[in-house]
Amino acid sequence: MTTVRRSTTALALSAALGAAALLGAPAAHAAPATASPSPAPLPSGLFGTADPAYDGVWRQSLALLAQDAVGLTPAAKAVDWLTAQQCADGAFSAYRADVSGDCAAKLPRDSNATAAAVQALAATGGQDKTVTKAVGWLKSVQNADGGWSYNPGGASDANSTAVVIGALAAVGEQPQAVKAKSGKSPYDALLTFAQPCGGKDGGAFVYQPGQPGVVADSTAAAVLAAQGKGLVAKAGAAHAAGTTCAKATDVQGAAHNGAAYLAGALAKSGHLLAPPMPGAEDTAPKPDFGNTADAVVALSAQGLAEPAKNSLTWLQQNAPAWAKESGPAAYAQLILAAHATGADPKDFGGTDLVAGLNATGPAPQGADSDASKKQDEKKEKDEKDGGVGVWWIVGAFFAASVGAGILFSGRRKSQS
Repeated sequence: MTTVRRSTTALALSAALGAAALLGAPAAHAAPATASPSPAPLPSGLFGTADPAYDGVWRQSLALLAQDAVGLTPAAKAVDWLTAQQCADGAFSAYRADVSGDCAAKLPRDSNATAAAVQALAATGGQDKTVTKAVGWLKSVQNADGGWSYNPGGASDANSTAVVIGALAAVGEQPQAVKAKSGKSPYDALLTFAQPCGGKDGGAFVYQPGQPGVVADSTAAAVLAAQGKGLVAKAGAAHAAGTTCAKATDVQGAAHNGAAYLAGALAKSGHLLAPPMPGAEDTAPKPDFGNTADAVVALSAQGLAEPAKNSLTWLQQNAPAWAKESGPAAYAQLILAAHATGADPKDFGGTDLVAGLNATGPAPQGADSDASKKQDEKKEKDEKDGGVGVWWIVGAFFAASVGAGILFSGRRKSQS
């Protein structure tokens, strides 16, 4: 999920997706082009110092999931910050600065943020009431085709449907049994995004039928969801079909084809590429660290260990600097990639990803008290100085939100 993560036109959508992919957040959390200070001091319970307007709940959820995945107990105030973001109806938005009252009626409810929060709070435990309300809200906004849109009222998309499936699985629900009034399940919706073998994007899952974009993002999310997995996954048993795309008649077959597509996309260089930023002078595609990390998780969970291993090696050699620049969601994505493949996140190409993540937020419970105090003092100083994050293409993001009737992530990615 930040970098998280779609269009008055298809072009605006594609631009938002590309930006989110570069940062590794869900595409829904694409961010502005220029670095800018946070508009106000941020709470100490929040991970990261960049403006959380588009990805606060998403990056917090990923950070908590990553800490839990490596056996750490997140700080109580980090969990409290996340639970306080919930609206009275059970939904979460991308971020709300004022939590003293209920969410404004016009504040966009965000299925990606809500589903990610469910996964994080279910993993950390002790928040049953919050989780139950959030799941109830997600069920209440399920579309007739069985899927979900980024914001209620929009057309279903692969990323949103996938992250909600992960939330349902996290609380012990059987996703195939969660049906809309039409009788359609989330897996029925997921199959509508699967592309047949052969031709453009053969085997991949598209964001929406007929919509351009970074299909690796939606494919990685859908491959995990088709297995009933969420943002955190472990390696699956070796798949006998290897990387051959074959006609799929069910969601499991489509998941294999999606993983085969990812393996092919990664085969040449070991990493994915993101499209150039709109208006950028340098139009050469850049490495897509976030979606490469997500693809590693999907491939490993699907049992395709070799392509996952090759891309993990590339990440170990190239991604730590990206994580340091991009913040907690990026660190979390790399930690989850290491977790899925059995690699050591504390020695990831010589970098301790866990320490890097912990330094961006409140120290986990049980951490050395002096180190914890210094860490919190540093974070508070950074906040006062106006912590800066890398943000991309807010114009395309808003165009995508208004035109498509959704406030598009990751996840994925909606990705900042």
